Amino acid sequence: MHIIRLIYVKVEPDQLSEADTVWTEKCAPLMIQQPGCLSEQLLKCLDSPGEYISYSEWENQESIDRYLASEDHQEIKKHSRELKRVEDPVVKRYEVVS
Repeated sequence: MHIIRLIYVKVEPDQLSEADTVWTEKCAPLMIQQPGCLSEQLLKCLDSPGEYISYSEWENQESIDRYLASEDHQEIKKHSRELKRVEDPVVKRYEVVS
């Protein structure tokens, strides 16, 4: 069964444009090329500016583990640290029930 991985992030209001750019130009291209990453999207909250969810779907936990141990993951973390965050990101995993 596939695993959905969500990362909840909240950035300062003056970082909205930069957050969009950092994700679409630097982070997303690295994530989607990972073996076992089936899809990735960045969701921007319409009701609360500055709130984002990184949504990715993975083949299995092993694929996620390989990604977390990769140089690309370290590069993504480096880029995300460039943003002024309101709080630390929260990572959660889900599986589809139906």
